[in-house]
Formats: sequence, structure tokens, C-alpha cells
Amino acid sequence: PMYKIGVIGDQDSILGFKAIGMSVFPAEDWERAGEILEQLARENYAVVYITEQIAKDMGDIIDRYKDSLMPAIILIPSNQGSLGIGMRNVKKSVERAIGADILFRDA
Repeated sequence: PMYKIGVIGDQDSILGFKAIGMSVFPAEDWERAGEILEQLARENYAVVYITEQIAKDMGDIIDRYKDSLMPAIILIPSNQGSLGIGMRNVKKSVERAIGADILFRDA
């Protein structure tokens, strides 16, 4: 099967992803984004990018998919800039996988 990639976020931040062949799903709030994410999971999307601005209020919904193989949920900065959430999640995943923080050694 061919795997699909979706992008959820505010229209201005995600429109450019359409040009490179990704499916874009505009959502103005976290409730709508949650509905879309659940739909994409049912439709076998392999990767779902979500803008940090919307994802910051979707903790419980995103956590539901944390340990499943699909979809992989990746947080991206919106056009308003990064909140640092995506990088924190990468750091946590690496720590969980190898038991240590090798990316950012805090002093």
C-alpha cells in the first residue's frame, strides 16, 4: 500500500505542503484538529505533521498515538515560529529509547 502524509494546522502555515504532494487539512482549533487526526489514523496515514500552535492543546489526543507505529505524529513550527515543543518531544523520545539524553546535555 502507498503511505500517505498529512499536515494539520492553520491554513497559512500548511498550504505550502500541498505543493510537495502532502494532503493538507486546515484546522483553526485543537478540537477540529483532533477530529482530523482520528480520521487520518483510520485512513492509514503513515505520517501526520501538526503545527505546534494547534498541537499544544492536543496532549491527550496525541498521546493516544504515541506508542502506535502509525501514524507517526511530528510537530512542526507554524508560520508564527516555533514553541520548542517538537524538539522537546524528540528529546523525550530519544531518552526513552536509549535511556539517556545524548542530544542536549544540559549543564
